[in-house]
Amino acid sequence: MVIFTQKNEARPRVVQVKAKHFNNIKVAGVAVLIMVVVLMTAVMRLSSTAEKQSQENSRLHSQIAALQGQIDKGNEDALLVNAEKEGSRSKAVGYITDIQSKLKRINEYMSKRGLRGLSFRNLKLESSKPKSDTKLYSDFNNYLDKLVNNIAYMPMGYPRLSSFTSFFGYRSNPFDFGGGEFHPGIDFQGHRGDPVKCTASGRVIFTGRAGGYGNCIKIKHPNNLETWYGHLSKINVKEGQRVTVGDVIGKVGSTGRSTGPHLHYEIRKNGQPVNPKQYLSLNM
Repeated sequence: MVIFTQKNEARPRVVQVKAKHFNNIKVAGVAVLIMVVVLMTAVMRLSSTAEKQSQENSRLHSQIAALQGQIDKGNEDALLVNAEKEGSRSKAVGYITDIQSKLKRINEYMSKRGLRGLSFRNLKLESSKPKSDTKLYSDFNNYLDKLVNNIAYMPMGYPRLSSFTSFFGYRSNPFDFGGGEFHPGIDFQGHRGDPVKCTASGRVIFTGRAGGYGNCIKIKHPNNLETWYGHLSKINVKEGQRVTVGDVIGKVGSTGRSTGPHLHYEIRKNGQPVNPKQYLSLNM
């Protein structure tokens, strides 16, 4: 029941409203609320779909741009084919020049050690297959890089050109007749003041007096290899100095435990002496 009152009337006027009308209002309100929720959900879905479509459009645009770039690059590559063919010949010629230079350097290293050099013919470029030749020369050039490096740093050849006076291994003791001793290197005949050359590039790790070795030079090389030069009359290098194969590092003498002027030459691997004879020639 609802009561309505008017100003001019002393008594209020009563108007009856049936309960079913209130129920109808409630139902209408719920219906409106549902419609609002549905509309909001639809709007959110549309917004999400629009965002996804935008992302998809961006992705498609990127793919199209990438494809266009590939097409442009393909055209550019096609235009450069002839230039590359022309350039392959000059590349091969460049490789050949490097190869010839490295072969000569190898022979120089061999000559400095008293070893015979490698014989080789001048390389020629076959014009019929410039691309395959370029690959071949490139591989050969890379191989020679390693070979030059190995030959430079591997103890090899003779520290001086002369005859041997004593070899690696057990021998009679020159200071104790009838006794024996182990000789850890090779002795080269020489005269006081004769030059002594290093047999490989490396770093000087010791110079000075070293017991029975007398004046001694020790040089460290890669792969845990060392070369020792003993009984010197003069030392021309200092500790820490870098030396190159064939450098004159000292002079023959008779310092230390020695019976006369000669060079004691020793190779050590991992700190242990090995027979230098296996390093006197090029074994490849």
